[in-house]
Amino acid sequence: MTDILIRPMTVQEWPAVSAIYQAGLDTELATFETVVPSWDSWNQAHHETCRLIAEYGGTIAGWAALAPTSPRYAYRGVAEISIYIAPGASGLGVGRTLLNALIEDSEKAGFWTIQSAIFRENQASIHLHKKCGFRQIGYREQVAERHGVWHDIILMERRSPIVAASPSARPDPS
Repeated sequence: MTDILIRPMTVQEWPAVSAIYQAGLDTELATFETVVPSWDSWNQAHHETCRLIAEYGGTIAGWAALAPTSPRYAYRGVAEISIYIAPGASGLGVGRTLLNALIEDSEKAGFWTIQSAIFRENQASIHLHKKCGFRQIGYREQVAERHGVWHDIILMERRSPIVAASPSARPDPS
């Protein structure tokens, strides 16, 4: 069996990362984005920490990162997940390994809640999140339309049992 290597993402990997992002866009079940952003735009929208790639067989097979949910200080420990797996890497354990590594990194960085908004039709992503300890906390009905079809979103979150409950004990992830 081929090992899955998880490591921090670098700007040099953006071409491979953006190709996987584009494949997700092409499914029309991963995001409401219509174009892959430039590195500069993507970089500005995501936390500097908790950006990972998964390598499988020497190839980048997936990526995951955290983005702020709000600029308000009270939400400094809450982040939204992006996770994308290359089309040929489904079913190989890449997603689970990558998401578990992101969870571990998020806790080290002081995030107490990580959340995800997933298309209802994207059952593979919903199942992955459940396997990694997420729970469904909400449902947004017909939140956005694409090509005449309205889509529902499942809201999922994972609250860290590790990050301290005391605000003074939490690192500032910003």
